[in-house]
Amino acid sequence: MTIWPPNPDDLRRPAYRSLAEALISAVDAGELRDGDRLPTHRNLAYDLGLSVQTVSRAYDELIRRGVIAGEVGRGTFVKSGRSDTQTPFLPDGRYGELIDFSLLKPVFEPMHLNMMRRALSKLGGDLPASAVSSFRPSGVLRNYTTSALKWLKRCGLDVPSQGLLLTNGNTAAMTVALMTAAGTGDLIVTEELGHHTLRPLSRYIGLRIQGLEIDDEGVVPSAFARACEKSVVKAIYLMPTGLNPRAATMSMERRKELVRLARLHDVLIIENDAWGPLQPNRPEPIAALAPERTLYFTSLTKCIMPGLRYGFLVVPETYQSAAANRHLVTSWMVTPLMAEIGSRWIEDGTSEFLLDWQMKALGERNRKAAAILSSTVFNCSENGMHIWLPMPGSWTEDAFVAHARLNGVALAHGSSFELSDSVNKKGVRICLGAETIETMERGLTVVSRLARSNPEPPLLTL
Repeated sequence: MTIWPPNPDDLRRPAYRSLAEALISAVDAGELRDGDRLPTHRNLAYDLGLSVQTVSRAYDELIRRGVIAGEVGRGTFVKSGRSDTQTPFLPDGRYGELIDFSLLKPVFEPMHLNMMRRALSKLGGDLPASAVSSFRPSGVLRNYTTSALKWLKRCGLDVPSQGLLLTNGNTAAMTVALMTAAGTGDLIVTEELGHHTLRPLSRYIGLRIQGLEIDDEGVVPSAFARACEKSVVKAIYLMPTGLNPRAATMSMERRKELVRLARLHDVLIIENDAWGPLQPNRPEPIAALAPERTLYFTSLTKCIMPGLRYGFLVVPETYQSAAANRHLVTSWMVTPLMAEIGSRWIEDGTSEFLLDWQMKALGERNRKAAAILSSTVFNCSENGMHIWLPMPGSWTEDAFVAHARLNGVALAHGSSFELSDSVNKKGVRICLGAETIETMERGLTVVSRLARSNPEPPLLTL
């Protein structure tokens, strides 16, 4: 079936968005290639029975998203390749009636909104002056240290308050950790399929990134050893507990071996534990094994509530001053209102209640996903927010994502997470938390049918 040019009858309202999505699907499927010249606004409008303004708006949207480029006097062309800033999720939310499996987020229901409303209402009556008057990070830290350390203990870390920084979520903590661990031109190694923002963030602050071979547990120790023997490695960035794209959890034996190699080659460890205690029976964090060289971060955002941007960065004693300075220049300090709510919830048990609820909700979704995809090979973790579907049969990532999109389902390209030029583990990430459970089941049914089919079958509909 030809994706481009689209059938005018297949365009939904708003037409400019539907037209933009059709062109993106054509690029993903290989029907439009790098450098291909696109029709003029007027010609495409005539062919599709649209107004010139509608086509112009679609082209403007595609230019903004970096998919096409206009050249004065020459026309409009498909731009080359995905950039380092390519995100795996839909950048502007869902278009039309898409079931969005592209965005990694916890399950969110009206209960969560009501609990936040109650928290804000209570704050209106007993808000401490420090929450709105604090201007010194040290003052804010003093107010919320006890509860933060309590949550870290729930994550498996018993640490002194001196090594703690409160952050505006995981991204802020990740930025400070990278800037503390390495300087301009230094080499960071990580999983070859890893965090999708790690490459652009490292580039912005002048770091070099090298992806290492992975297996079903994560980084292969021999690959880490070879990288250290070949070059000076400043830090290894790891997501050892289900968070990585392939939903892999690293065994205690693997963690100990990577720690041994890090000590042998004097390499720092950056541990992204954004899900915190979401996974049951998980091994203790790497930071508990090597506190002298591990910069560890987690938050309440992924496992409690998406809008609660409140995180914790634990830093070895030697690097505490440097980390505090990096935090000052990038964020100054955690937003006190978020810290106030997060701290109250940790102290009064709300966070524990919401964590338990989230574990049960994600556990149920993973069980339903396993049943629907029972005839398909996939990777998952017990209470994980996503599953990894290796490309079945002769499917390519681009074709599978494009066909799913045309059937109303948005998936995340595995290539969005590639941090090496030689990755051969092709697949798609399917996130389970963003939709209702009924919508999730409908979308997974489409994915299951596609996975059992050939790349050129008649397209299915929801």
